Amino acid sequence: MEPKPARVRILDAAHELMLTVGLARATTKEIARAAGCSEAALYKYFDSKEELFVRVLSERLPRLTPLLNRLAAEPGQGTLEGNLTEIAREAALFYEQSFPIAASLYAETQLKQRHFDALRELGSGPHRPIQDLDAYLRAEQALGRVRTDADTLAAASLLLGACVQRVFAYDATDTGERPPLDAFAARLAKTLLGGISIAPGSA
Repeated sequence: MEPKPARVRILDAAHELMLTVGLARATTKEIARAAGCSEAALYKYFDSKEELFVRVLSERLPRLTPLLNRLAAEPGQGTLEGNLTEIAREAALFYEQSFPIAASLYAETQLKQRHFDALRELGSGPHRPIQDLDAYLRAEQALGRVRTDADTLAAASLLLGACVQRVFAYDATDTGERPPLDAFAARLAKTLLGGISIAPGSA
């Protein structure tokens, strides 16, 4: 078997370390060592740890952003309920895998601020999925499939916020079990539609 290219090894190592020790503690030096390359070699492929984090999110985790961008670029395809169910499912998976990586940042306020500043320069950050879903809902609104008076930003925040909550809120219940993914996504989409769609069954 041929060895993996250096970029792939770096992404694999970064993903594993970010999951196990958290983003705050995963240094580029440790990532390079785990990938079997020098830190200088890592910087040939990635300008910063923040860029590496963004690449891990986009290439190793469920592809939420491409889904939202595709739907916003081609509104009117499929049913609104079906699309929102797919979004909720991908979002729940995305946050399930990304939250453990980023959670360590919230314990270090200054590091979190530096990290978010760098992400904004890269055009990324935790606010982007909300903005992207808002853009999709506004595109559907322009086509008449979402009520003209619907608050699309609030709707996007509600759907994605519920997906984030699924990651950790249910761990505190007696069973410690998260709601089954498919049923959770379908119920979330159906409930949200009650507040924004033109009429039942019309979207």
